[in-house]
Amino acid sequence: MIELLPAIMAFGVALVSIIATWLAVQERDLLLAILFSALQSTCYALIYYLFMAPDIVLVYLPVSVGILPLITILLVKKTERYEE
Repeated sequence: MIELLPAIMAFGVALVSIIATWLAVQERDLLLAILFSALQSTCYALIYYLFMAPDIVLVYLPVSVGILPLITILLVKKTERYEE
């Protein structure tokens, strides 16, 4: 049973990732969509970590959870927050 624990955790995190992606696509508030996208990226990073790819995690976390949402939030600040 202990061997299946990473696979079960990866399945749960993948399910959360799918839900976060769906919520990001459906959201009209662009800032919330960015947060859902960052949650989805965090879930992917956790899956990479569970599948023992720490080198990918070290690159993926700062870029997809840090830099990309920050740049996107700065772009949204220059436009309107809500999509019509």
